[in-house]
Amino acid sequence: MKTFTIQQINDVIKGELLSNTTQLITGPEQLEQAGESQITFIGHKKYAKSWDTCKACAVIINADIELTPIDNKAIIKVKNADVAMAMVLEMFVEEGPVFDTAIHPTATIHATATIGEGCQIGAGCYIGKNVVLGKGVTLYPNVTILDETSIGAATTIWSGSVIREKCVIGAYCIIHPNATIGADGFGFRPSPDGRGLIKIPHIGNVVIGNGVEIGANSCVDRGKFSATTIGDGCKIDNLVQIGHNSKMGRCCIMAGSSGLAGSVTLGDGVIVGGGACISDHVTLGNGVQVGGQSGVINNFSDGAKVLGYPAIDSRDALKQWVILRKLVKESKSHNYS
Repeated sequence: MKTFTIQQINDVIKGELLSNTTQLITGPEQLEQAGESQITFIGHKKYAKSWDTCKACAVIINADIELTPIDNKAIIKVKNADVAMAMVLEMFVEEGPVFDTAIHPTATIHATATIGEGCQIGAGCYIGKNVVLGKGVTLYPNVTILDETSIGAATTIWSGSVIREKCVIGAYCIIHPNATIGADGFGFRPSPDGRGLIKIPHIGNVVIGNGVEIGANSCVDRGKFSATTIGDGCKIDNLVQIGHNSKMGRCCIMAGSSGLAGSVTLGDGVIVGGGACISDHVTLGNGVQVGGQSGVINNFSDGAKVLGYPAIDSRDALKQWVILRKLVKESKSHNYS
């Protein structure tokens, strides 16, 4: 078990240490559940009153929060408690699963594949023809990498993931369990005789930049003609669908169960809330924020904040909801059925 003194923690987060503790810290925990050897954090004033009853031996707080010092309980003030806590969590990260051998004997690796220095390949992995793995790539057990795919240095792919043929994945990416990269795009048209559907082949690929993280059970479909692209630094949650030929800029965020239909274009820094859906051929500019459960069917320019179904400017959506609540109250007061 890792332990740190409060001074060692403060040396990392570089806050203002307002009071001290002699207790060795065994890990971080949320405010209500923290024990006597743990550190917690308060990022909003409304939670400050809980500090008096919290059992934690230390707390990280935002600069605008004031707490009463308690004997042998440390207080560290920082500009952003959420960022500081992320740094503390990094200190307590344990080493991942251990590979007894760098390349497990049950892994199947095509003779034409290129395996970079320091790669680790777990049991049951399949690596196809002309695949290229950069230095330090880690494939956990039962990962499938199909023909002519390339994966950049220090990328980690967790068990059950499938990377289809001819895809390109950058360096320092993390792909979580059972994600699929390069599945066929969803394209069908009614057959001329009216008796069924014609499947549209998708002969493109997926190109993923550096530092991208893709959550468990998410899917990125291959392009119909060219590539579905995900820019550097994008973070994609679990159970996310990205349709064929979509293009994501740099450092976009997509929360769980959200989705992009085909040929969607996102600028840099777009945030898509959980369960939100973006219709096909929609373009969202840099920094657009889409509220959870929204349905976006129109283009929005840089910096827009949208909400609702169909999504509109968030301020207008909130005003509409207030008006609807007032109408409901009025109808009840007049006993309208």
